[in-house]
Amino acid sequence: MNVVPTIDVSLVRRLVAEQFPQWSQLDVRPVDSDGWDNRSFRLGDTLSARLPGAAAYAPQVTKEVRWLPVLSDALSLPIPEVVGVGVPGDGYPFPWTIRRWIEGTPLTDATGVDRRLIAVDLAGVLRELHRLEPAGLVPGSHSAGRGAPLQQWDEQTRDAVAALHGRIEAKSALRPWQDALEARAGAERAVWFHGDVAPGNLLARDGYLSAVIDFGLAGVGDPSCDLAIAWTWFDEDAREAFRAALGTDDATWRRGKGWALWKALVSLDHPRHASESARALRALGVLHAPAAERSTT
Repeated sequence: MNVVPTIDVSLVRRLVAEQFPQWSQLDVRPVDSDGWDNRSFRLGDTLSARLPGAAAYAPQVTKEVRWLPVLSDALSLPIPEVVGVGVPGDGYPFPWTIRRWIEGTPLTDATGVDRRLIAVDLAGVLRELHRLEPAGLVPGSHSAGRGAPLQQWDEQTRDAVAALHGRIEAKSALRPWQDALEARAGAERAVWFHGDVAPGNLLARDGYLSAVIDFGLAGVGDPSCDLAIAWTWFDEDAREAFRAALGTDDATWRRGKGWALWKALVSLDHPRHASESARALRALGVLHAPAAERSTT
């Protein structure tokens, strides 16, 4: 078992000094909004260092180094560009990367954005991704199940529904879940998917979608996992615009709803995801209104 030391500014400075001395004089500081699987740090004004936080996320490094250049050629918006690949050192046990810094504000922190415009822009990026030649990277542990059939989450979803008894409408949850399970992918060809289309991985500038980051869960398979944002972040108007611009078929859309439902149910009590999960469950008509809210209606 790999013991992961505290991933902080001091560790990053030592790793950079040892492995990339040409950048050792650059200022190292934490990013304003960090992810969950990896820790990121600004490295001067134009670079960043990204370190997996656990062994499960380390394989994403090799995958992104191999495939980000291919995806970049196919997408019209900026995505991460790796300029240096680090190796384990100074007690840190995993490979890591240095990337060019992409300016922009994660949608989780952005203000004044038009969700409908973001939805249309995002649909365009996903269409570009789907048109890319689907070479390799079938779903697996590297994608945390993204791109694979929803049946893998059936037991967990039903257990979550039972555990949330009294807080959600169980029948309203199980009905779309069963519908999503029955909306099988059939003969559709596998396509590239991002795997983690979430507000924290979408950057905005001047109110528009400006970049897509974190392709660590990407692969080739069923793209319905990328549609969950339609319920977790978009409002009804944006959701309709997203579906129309994406041009997805009914079965894929139904499976996308299933992905949103699964994620929201299992994450409702997670401190980092509670708000997003509650939003999705309300959009899906599953979450009970608080007692005070019900008393006024």
